[in-house]
Amino acid sequence: MSDDTGKPAYKDFIREAVAEDLKSGRYKEVRTRFPPEPNGWLHIGHAKALFVDFGVAQDFGGTCNLRFDDTNPEKEDMEFVEAIQRDVRWLGFDWEDRLFFASDYYETLFELACKLIRKGLAYVDDLDEEQIKEYRGTNVPDKNNITYTPPGRNSPWRDRSVEENLDLFYRMRAGEFPDGSKTLRAKIDMAHPNLLMRDPVMYRIRRMPHYRTGNTWCIYPMYDFAHPLSDALEGITHSLCSLEYEIHRPLYEWFITNCEVFPSRQIEFARLNLTHTVLSKRWLLQLVKEKKVSGWDDPRMPTIAGMRRRGYTPEGIRDFLGRIGIAKTDSMVDIQLLEHCIREDLNKKAPRYMAVLDPLPLIIENWPEGKVEWLEAVNNPEDPSAGTRNIPFDGRLLIERDDFRETPPPKYYRLYPGNQVRLRYGYIVTCTGFDKDPATGMVTAVRCVYDPATRGGDAADNRKVKGTIHWVSAAHAIPIEARLYDHLFEAERPMEVPEGKTFMDNLSDHSLIIQSSAMAEPSLKHIGIGQTVQFERIGYFCKDPDSTENRAVFNRTVTLKDSWAKLEKKLAGPAGA
Repeated sequence: MSDDTGKPAYKDFIREAVAEDLKSGRYKEVRTRFPPEPNGWLHIGHAKALFVDFGVAQDFGGTCNLRFDDTNPEKEDMEFVEAIQRDVRWLGFDWEDRLFFASDYYETLFELACKLIRKGLAYVDDLDEEQIKEYRGTNVPDKNNITYTPPGRNSPWRDRSVEENLDLFYRMRAGEFPDGSKTLRAKIDMAHPNLLMRDPVMYRIRRMPHYRTGNTWCIYPMYDFAHPLSDALEGITHSLCSLEYEIHRPLYEWFITNCEVFPSRQIEFARLNLTHTVLSKRWLLQLVKEKKVSGWDDPRMPTIAGMRRRGYTPEGIRDFLGRIGIAKTDSMVDIQLLEHCIREDLNKKAPRYMAVLDPLPLIIENWPEGKVEWLEAVNNPEDPSAGTRNIPFDGRLLIERDDFRETPPPKYYRLYPGNQVRLRYGYIVTCTGFDKDPATGMVTAVRCVYDPATRGGDAADNRKVKGTIHWVSAAHAIPIEARLYDHLFEAERPMEVPEGKTFMDNLSDHSLIIQSSAMAEPSLKHIGIGQTVQFERIGYFCKDPDSTENRAVFNRTVTLKDSWAKLEKKLAGPAGA
């Protein structure tokens, strides 16, 4: 991402490496790729990879491909391909005509595998999956409890002739052998300290129709074989991966070198870790399967679809990704920073409305019977061009139940007997009393009188009124359902659990509170599905697809309280420090 001067807006070790590669002549241009597997939904961690892949390419005047690494037909589907493309576009990234699939290269990958066989660098093995693991060996602690890796054992079929290996590999492709009975393995070094270099599997037999190629193939390449060669076939200069692929880099380079293809370079960066969140398809899938959430697009999920449904904006997400930067080591990012970025973006663009989530009737005793006034309200104080709207005001209003106390606590500036407050855009009122249900002891209505000379909330006598509350007209209000979303996990680090517990034990009991009797000003009825607004004094809310003609559903995006901004100010210290 470049600034107005055309220079990279961000500086990090990846951009420094890319700049050096261009300066040295290693590459003449920059070409990156974003390579999702079409077996699930994108989440905020993928968004970071998107931001890096597309951003680095843009900063150096290069291109970024969107390539689906579809080498596992058991879990992949066109539905995921379409969902991923939709999410990538929504986040603001465009691959134009650079859409590719690893399955496009199946024939070429097969020929490259044959090339390795002819060079004596690959062989067909009859060991099954468990035997391969056993022969490969594992990391073990020595007498000082220091981990080391003893040499593995060669497969009994490792020294088959080139001719026999080629014949068997072609017969694997033809479907002559049962699933799992044979694999094609690279012949590298069974004593290599990196277990991944101990004759890794390149192809396995799997009679499973592929969502794009159908039943054309019954053998499929492994990711570690397909990925570097797909990069090379596309002329990818910089294959930018998360840190867990660092251990795969020697294998990545081995396949590229020995297949004699374009020399793509792999560079790793730290993946995103976010407090109160899990960012693994495996754990997210478990949440969905066990119905801890309503689905992949549940607004509590860190998926792009969930964030979109919650009301997050692509601009806010990109701002967050730019602020966290790119590091070489893993760290934990406070989710409050993400919420802060979303809040800052919505503050500039979200229209304001008034809604009451837990309604309590407010009766203005001296209001003229049947009179209705229309008060002018500002749509967005941050954006004068957003204009104004008119809100109905009469003698029977609804206020938040929390805005009244029979006996107020210290420093409570809202309504209580004898106290005055401003009604937003309206009048100053004085509480004269309240009604109570004798059976339950619950307050059923608050009574007050208004001062006709204070329209707009200001008094000619400059009296000091500390409290301002919002309201809606009971006669004109529309019913809404407010879904108050919060962090899905109570713990900052959900995966850190005591022995015998799982991350599921860290699920929050109050990640969703539904206010089904909420009421809102009538102009809110014109809001479209997916549009985010601010409910004054409450927070930002997005209209959900579950909305009906009779009741709109609004998801809380973020609250108005910004803990991150306060922390950032505190860390900055006094002005000029």
